[in-house]
Amino acid sequence: MSPALPVGWPEGRSLAVSVSVMLEGWSDGAAPGVGPMGNVLKPGTLDLQARSWADYGTNAGAWRLLDVLKAAGVRAVFYVSGILAERNPDLLRAITAAGHPIAAHGWGQEIIPATQTEAEEKHDLDRCLTALEAVGGHRPRGWISPRCTPSARTSALLAAAGVQWHSDFFDQDLPRVVQTASGPITAVPFTMEVNDMPLSVRYGNEPEAYTRILARILAGWPDLAHRPACLDITAHAHVYGRPMGAIEFARSLALVQRHDRFAWLTEHDELGRMFAA
Repeated sequence: MSPALPVGWPEGRSLAVSVSVMLEGWSDGAAPGVGPMGNVLKPGTLDLQARSWADYGTNAGAWRLLDVLKAAGVRAVFYVSGILAERNPDLLRAITAAGHPIAAHGWGQEIIPATQTEAEEKHDLDRCLTALEAVGGHRPRGWISPRCTPSARTSALLAAAGVQWHSDFFDQDLPRVVQTASGPITAVPFTMEVNDMPLSVRYGNEPEAYTRILARILAGWPDLAHRPACLDITAHAHVYGRPMGAIEFARSLALVQRHDRFAWLTEHDELGRMFAA
């Protein structure tokens, strides 16, 4: 049986394609655990190559992706590390001014909730939300954990902090309300098929694989359309904010727009509101 869809879901369209931009930062003295050089360094060595590679996201990549979104007339959720509210407030204000919602993405990308104590997690969660609110003008409604890896208590901590939805969920096709000890929160699923981080960084695919995979999903979707689902188009500002990646990101948006008989472009904030309790 096909699930009932909420008010606001376009009639006759069974595939919701959410657009997300990951804008990530690392704390002082930390760097991404993976970079394009792939060199194994002595433990305790700060990988300045990986750090410089990641800084491209705020220096250039996010600005280019803003241009792509504007040209396509598409809204995206920007998932932002809280530390960037201190380092790059002008960029965050530009994102908000362009009409894109900012969701929280942890304080720094090396801080994984699943590895923290409850006090540590609550401290970092609160300072992330507070910093983003101070720059963006409103408290983020949504959250995704660094590495998409929450702790068993993350949902309850988010609900207690007033966050309405989060995307640390990979187990269903559609959003749903989950109950926590602190009240309900909406679980918005996150898919990895069209995501530059696993495709290009982890598995080393050429940029065209991003759009090729999306094209195959869209071509085959009419045969599966009796069960509505969500799909994500995800770009990291420091990865596909670069020219070749941005080209494929733009092409991916155009692909979905050409399949508007059954697919529609959205973002997690809209879905979080739509499926809220």
